[in-house]
Amino acid sequence: MPVSIPTLAQDQLLRGVLCVQGKYDFAVDGGAQSTIAITSGLPIPSGSVVIGGYVDITTQLTSGGAATIACQVNAANDILTAVAVASWTTGRKNVLPAPTTGALTASTAVKTTADRNISIVIAAADLTAGVFNVVLYVIPPLA
Repeated sequence: MPVSIPTLAQDQLLRGVLCVQGKYDFAVDGGAQSTIAITSGLPIPSGSVVIGGYVDITTQLTSGGAATIACQVNAANDILTAVAVASWTTGRKNVLPAPTTGALTASTAVKTTADRNISIVIAAADLTAGVFNVVLYVIPPLA
C-alpha cells in the first residue's frame, strides 16, 4: 500500500525525508518575549522524527537587554537550547538533533507527538533586530 505524504509549501521531499523550513524576521514577527511559530508551510505531522538541520542567521540578532532565544518543535529546547542573543551572529549554526560520531541515535532525534510548528522562544528581554531561517530534516510517519 503506498504511503501518502503531505505536501508542505516551500518544502521539499527528498527520498522520504522532508525538508521543513521556518523563517524569523524581526520586521515581520516582532521581538517581544513570547513563543512565535515560524513554520513556512503546514505543520510537521504527528509521529514524524526530526533527524537534523541547521539555523542560518542572515541578519545578526540584537536586543535591548540580555535576551535568549530557543528553538523547539515538540518540547522546550528540543531543537536549540536557549542561547544568549550575543551568540546569534551571522552564519549557520547546528541544531540539537544531529548525528553523534557519524551515527544518528535515538537520544538525538525528536519525535512529534502531535502536528507541530517550528517555534522560537524569546525570553529575558525583547529582540530589536534579526533574521534567520531554520531548516529541519524530518522523516514523516509511515501511516
